Amino acid sequence: MGDAEETGADRVIPMTGRVAIHSHRQRIEAVFARSNTLSDETELLADHARYLCVLVSGYIEKAMAEIVLEHARRASAPSLQKFVERNTARFTNANSEKILQLLGSFDLDWRNAMESVLVDRNKDAFDSVVSLRHQIAHGSSVGVTYARIRDYFDAIVDVIDRIQDLCIPDN
Repeated sequence: MGDAEETGADRVIPMTGRVAIHSHRQRIEAVFARSNTLSDETELLADHARYLCVLVSGYIEKAMAEIVLEHARRASAPSLQKFVERNTARFTNANSEKILQLLGSFDLDWRNAMESVLVDRNKDAFDSVVSLRHQIAHGSSVGVTYARIRDYFDAIVDVIDRIQDLCIPDN
């Protein structure tokens, strides 16, 4: 995921798995926290909400790629790890169906377990963030609010945590 942790003596060890996902999540949480200081600036808060939407969409893509890559690191040979890394680097537009497809390509039980989770509020969060990001990227006017994107992010974090527990359980 591109994050790294300093270990001294000019040696840097890349953060992987849960640590990398948590680090990315913390960076987004910090942006949400900074947004709280803009409460009187409606236009600026609306711009910030659109920016957060893009960040949250990227979080989904990076988190899912890191989850399956960490699974490959734990369970397979280096050549398979490289294959997973190359193929998940192109994992974009991570709506609920694409996430289920990705999980099912590794283990049908993973897909089946997450089908009952990726419904209602959770499904709407993933699908809406991806759709909004597309609209934002293509210059469309979107009416996403800070409160709405915060709600989406909370649902997404919950689902990503569940997927991590399923695919890369703590030892």
